[in-house]
Amino acid sequence: MNKAKQIFILSLVVGGMLAIPRLEACTGITLKSADGATVLARTIEWGGSNLNSQYVVVPRGYTEQSFVPGGTDGMRFTARYGYVGLAVEQKQFVAEGLNEAGLSAGLFYFPGYGQYEAYRADQKSSSIADLQLVPWLLGTCATVDEVKAAVSEVHIVSIDPRASTVHWRFADKTGQQVVLEVVGGKPVFYENKLGVLTNSPGFEWQLTNLNNYVNLVSGTAPVQQLEGATLASFGAGSGMLGLPGDVTPPSRFVRAAFYQTTAPQQPVAEAAVRQCFQILNNFDIPVGIEFPAGKAPADLPSATQWTSATDPVNLKIYYRTMYDSRIRCIDLNAINFVSVRYAARPLDEVREQPINVLKIK
Repeated sequence: MNKAKQIFILSLVVGGMLAIPRLEACTGITLKSADGATVLARTIEWGGSNLNSQYVVVPRGYTEQSFVPGGTDGMRFTARYGYVGLAVEQKQFVAEGLNEAGLSAGLFYFPGYGQYEAYRADQKSSSIADLQLVPWLLGTCATVDEVKAAVSEVHIVSIDPRASTVHWRFADKTGQQVVLEVVGGKPVFYENKLGVLTNSPGFEWQLTNLNNYVNLVSGTAPVQQLEGATLASFGAGSGMLGLPGDVTPPSRFVRAAFYQTTAPQQPVAEAAVRQCFQILNNFDIPVGIEFPAGKAPADLPSATQWTSATDPVNLKIYYRTMYDSRIRCIDLNAINFVSVRYAARPLDEVREQPINVLKIK
């Protein structure tokens, strides 16, 4: 594909997404298993159209070039590490991924709060598009500390200033996890010991907001006497009365934090992966709630287009989709990143939930 056609297609993609009332929702959680693994899981939502998501397999030595406003001639970067990523809209736009060194990286929508630095044509050789930061860092870095150093050397820019900004989550084999937000043109890293991330407002605000729910506890609230009246729970789980149930980012952040921290620890990483998918079932967003009645613009089975989990210790990435709820796994240990060829393939070969009919004899 020539550069002019790439730019034209890109403008259609960004422009089309901007024209649709949006639900840009992502929910991320983290579970640690008893065998020392840390599993990072997340959802990605978009109710306006099919994101045409793909998985990409990127070998060592593969060279890409960043998009920049009006062109495809931004920073060139070559992968030092091979990686597997889950991309949206275009194969270059990796939203979640894991490299062979055990670095996990993902982007989350961050509308209305991030501010990138203004693009300058004389800096294009060191300018990286926000939607390509994940593949660049997966190919370049092995640890969170290396991510911090690498980001300080580049200019993070938006391809289209009308589009939503994003923020990022990075974690490595040690379990260290950070959130990156670009505010006022400057990158800021936050240690993410909780391991939860959603969208706007900023990460520090979301942590502070948790204090509004200090009364919530797992289990059942105790019976109380009120002027001769006995107040008792109607059922189990009343200790969580007041937990917000809407799909706004602050409410999802609170729910994710409590669901995650009350979940029993699993013995091994694979069990923690399964538990992550079970927890994130609670964050699937039905199509339609983000639009006026009868105005949903796309024929989609869910606004939650896919859910993923990465295991940096055991080098595995898992996903399921709105079309197929079966969990699929890509084992990076089984890939020779020296000889493998670059590949980009749809997450679903068939866009329909399979149904197995049981034969009763």
